[in-house]
Amino acid sequence: MIIAVDGPAAAGKGTIARALAKHFGFHFLDTGSLYRMVGLSALRAGGEPISARAAVAAAASLNPLAYSDEELRNEQVGSAASIAAAIPEVRTALLDFQRAFARKEPGAVLDGRDIGTVVCPEAQAKLFITASPEVRARRRQMELGSSDYESVLADIRARDDRDSKRATAPLVAAKDAVVLDTSEMDIEAAVLAAIRAAEARWVH
Repeated sequence: MIIAVDGPAAAGKGTIARALAKHFGFHFLDTGSLYRMVGLSALRAGGEPISARAAVAAAASLNPLAYSDEELRNEQVGSAASIAAAIPEVRTALLDFQRAFARKEPGAVLDGRDIGTVVCPEAQAKLFITASPEVRARRRQMELGSSDYESVLADIRARDDRDSKRATAPLVAAKDAVVLDTSEMDIEAAVLAAIRAAEARWVH
């Protein structure tokens, strides 16, 4: 069983995907963290803005154990990850890793931008988690402890634009995905809706 959870930044897909994995007893992979690792490695190699060459080299030699979650969770790394994700050679290098993970027994939940469309188009359950840019900006503002809402909103919109317009694997809901808008939901309601959607697609 593969559950693909896609959506834009700060829509709640990571929290929902982790809850799904716990509920079903499946393995969990935050694929966005892989791109954050590449982004951070490229920043370390050459500063900002990151170069395509540094990003491709980082993706080809990625060791997930070499990074802590804390150092990956800031806006500079997030922006670098979004830039790295638009580079076709980076996506190709990370594709095999993600597909191998998805084959783990008894099942896997993968959270990202193109799981249901590119990484695992065969996934039995596909969810696309979204929310308005304003709601997502408020959530990210609270997460970061930032007082500059307008700056956070501008970054969210820039990332949405970059993710949806890139030539390779753009952010888009799979045709057979269940779209879940969490703008007016608390986390408990969103998780419950996601569990019900996944169970409805379950193939025994």
